[in-house]
Amino acid sequence: MKHWLASFHRLASPPIFFRLAGRIMPWSLALAILSGGIGLVWGLVYAPADYLQGESVRILYIHVPAAWMSLAIWAFMAFAAIAALVWRTKVAETLAMAAAPIGACFTAITLLTGSLWGRPTWGTYWVWDARLTSELILLFLYLGVIGLYRTIEDPRRAARAASVLILVGLVNLPIIRYSVEWWSTLHQPASIRLSGSSIHPQMLWPLLVMALATKFYFLWAVLARARMMLAENESNKQWVRDLWREGRL
Repeated sequence: MKHWLASFHRLASPPIFFRLAGRIMPWSLALAILSGGIGLVWGLVYAPADYLQGESVRILYIHVPAAWMSLAIWAFMAFAAIAALVWRTKVAETLAMAAAPIGACFTAITLLTGSLWGRPTWGTYWVWDARLTSELILLFLYLGVIGLYRTIEDPRRAARAASVLILVGLVNLPIIRYSVEWWSTLHQPASIRLSGSSIHPQMLWPLLVMALATKFYFLWAVLARARMMLAENESNKQWVRDLWREGRL
């Protein structure tokens, strides 16, 4: 336990986090490009079309991983927000704020691809059912966090205020997740559960590879944004000036 706490406190140091993130980023980007390339070619070219939806089902390989990430990133932000509010660590505050624009992008992609998929499947681009509406609310919550953070001049006060909004927004995650089970909606129920999957393996595997690619991309993107924000917010600190002098910024 003491070893874990010591490691946590070390990672909470901005210069240590900055250096560690710099080592992780090239690997995560390489893995994101590799797995993303494999998943896209596999899903868009080699995976079979659906017997009901035809070729339009290939939107699945973008839509579903983006939807998973829209929820996972908010959960990540909530974890960082708790650390920011309880321990007041600058790295946790920065990670929570760095993740918000990435999560907003994934949520926007989810809504856009869902609309494109809905047109041939439902006959319309949009319906105000529980799943789509709660996902749209999630996008507004992401934008609210971004706007709140940028409204307050002091970055640390802004991050803590936005962290409260993040924790309040957690209530929307189970609504999104279980909306298709709690209410009657046009959106289909989850095809992948802990008990198994109803998706054919030839379609499931490229979907899982794409989901893995989005995880690696998020890791690279959030670390890149966090490093940039730390360097900007800590620009008056000696460790940042040393990095500038060494040409590592």
